[in-house]
Amino acid sequence: MKKLQSNRSHLIAILQALFVTFLWSTSFIIIKWGLIEIPPITYAGLRYIIAFLCFIPFVAKKKYVNEIKLLRSDQWKKLFLLGIIFYTFTQGAQFLGLSLLPSVTVSLMLNFTPLIVAVMGIFLLSEKPSVLQWFGSILFFAGIITYFFPISFIGNQGLGLAVMSIGVLANSSSAIIGRDINRNKNVSPLVITFISMGVGAIILIIIGISLNGLPEISFNSWIFLIWLAAINTAFAFTLWNLTLRTLTAMESSIINGTMLIQIAVLAWYFLDESITLQEGMGMLVAGIGAVLVQIKKVRLTK
Repeated sequence: MKKLQSNRSHLIAILQALFVTFLWSTSFIIIKWGLIEIPPITYAGLRYIIAFLCFIPFVAKKKYVNEIKLLRSDQWKKLFLLGIIFYTFTQGAQFLGLSLLPSVTVSLMLNFTPLIVAVMGIFLLSEKPSVLQWFGSILFFAGIITYFFPISFIGNQGLGLAVMSIGVLANSSSAIIGRDINRNKNVSPLVITFISMGVGAIILIIIGISLNGLPEISFNSWIFLIWLAAINTAFAFTLWNLTLRTLTAMESSIINGTMLIQIAVLAWYFLDESITLQEGMGMLVAGIGAVLVQIKKVRLTK
């Protein structure tokens, strides 16, 4: 009976995780629609400002208020740094990249993150990659070469790839900083997300308004923003963290790796972004490689 309940809970966690990746994949499509009307940096700032406000009722509980009051100066510095790198740079670059590149290309570029994190982990966290992770790295590069071969940039694609390169480096750096903050286990994940998101979002909105002013936003775009913030950000991240209590790191990595295919299908259906057979093969190989890079040595249990 207990085994049956355990299997059922595990299946529910898998389905929930797949649902979260679907929501995250739809973000690429919704962002593309919104970019028609809202400048990318302002759009990113508004999304995360609204998401930040969504977290306020949860953080207003006494235990979280007390936790924030007791944060040390070094913890505040790390949270501010995480907010600047993960939200201002990473998310700002993603929105800007989506204004210049197809959705699938942006998604593929973001898959560089686990590879760079693995390399950075060698020097900063003394985490040595396994043979499987090195094999995944080779597969990933083979997929990237297949996807982009022959290398030729049309219009703003070169600029878009440069922007996304900065975004990937920022995303990788934020993963290292986030791991450093979380592994001490003296600050709750909700407080980490709340403070870092608030810092990054405020900087984004200030930069966006300074560059482009405050745009006139239609009713449809407000719906896009609220959905992105409340459902695809606040709700999705909360549900994802819930699934991590049941799923292994390997299972989460594999499920997260399905986003590359989900985004390709959604972009083809909703944005008419077609991919060639060569691009599809490159994307598949790169996706498998990215998943392998995220898989660490797992102990088999009977």
